[in-house]
Amino acid sequence: MIDLRSDTVTKPSAAMLQAMFAAEVGDDVFGEDVTVNLLEQKIAALFNHEAALFCASGTMANQIAVKAHTQPMEEIILDKTAHIYFYETAGYAANSGVSVKLIDGDKGRITAAQVVENIQADFDWLPKTSLVCLENTSNKGGGSCYDLSTIKEIKKVCEENNLKLHLDGARLYNAIIAKKYTSQEIGNEFDSISVCFSKGLGAPVGSVLIGNKEFIKKARRIRKRFGGGMRQVGYLAAACLYALENNVERLKTDHQHAQKLATVLQNLSWIKEVLPCETNILIFEIDETQTSVEAVLSFLKENEILAVQFGKHQIRFVTHLDVTKEMIDKVCEVLQLFK
Repeated sequence: MIDLRSDTVTKPSAAMLQAMFAAEVGDDVFGEDVTVNLLEQKIAALFNHEAALFCASGTMANQIAVKAHTQPMEEIILDKTAHIYFYETAGYAANSGVSVKLIDGDKGRITAAQVVENIQADFDWLPKTSLVCLENTSNKGGGSCYDLSTIKEIKKVCEENNLKLHLDGARLYNAIIAKKYTSQEIGNEFDSISVCFSKGLGAPVGSVLIGNKEFIKKARRIRKRFGGGMRQVGYLAAACLYALENNVERLKTDHQHAQKLATVLQNLSWIKEVLPCETNILIFEIDETQTSVEAVLSFLKENEILAVQFGKHQIRFVTHLDVTKEMIDKVCEVLQLFK
């Protein structure tokens, strides 16, 4: 089966499993897990920050960040398709007591001017704007990436208005590879960053939240409240370290595979639109006058290809390290057979 539903379906390689089995572990709640400490120190340094915190998931890391940066009755600014808003079960409200100001961005990306326009006025009947959240790459934006210049402009607005800036970096390394900026350049612009290892980087579990020492100290307490204090978790951190050292540069291959699929789709009569493909996510719209999403997904499944509906008339493909060149070639052939 060729699984293009998500890059979350990746499984640890034999070499990653070997690294996990060989990990030196301890009690991380006591701060004694050597492998977790190494991962946190390494990722913090890569992004030019002081500290980091291992978390069970990207959602946990994001929700910890929102709570650490805000107080109840405040408001966060983010794109209307952001994962923090769309896919985290209103955690911003339940966990932190904050509201959201949603921006209609460009494929998940917002601008500095839009941030300025959406900062609440200082009236006691309005929530106080305190945090801006960006997502890079944007999932619902089809893997779209921010330009570094746009991030810098948003950071400047945040500094001028005493706002914190958080990055949901679920697929941040895809953006780094595609846009050719460095982790340090990204790190310099944000007060906090979540980096996920269980998507394109191929680890089974784990995200890391990055920030300064004071922020991470606060985040560690919040993680405990959220049930995220884990014990001999170095076995999982070892997988993340392996991914960081071995699976970053190869993301280029996933991007090339997605581009190849996009090229084929653009020439098919039953396709209405293919969203621009920058990284490993490919979203395309079906021409409902000719066929249906259900018919396409069924045909793909009959040919041992899995994908997901992504909107009323859209399908999403996500390439990853468990999808080979030969598999991509087969998908291209099958797509051209569909009538």
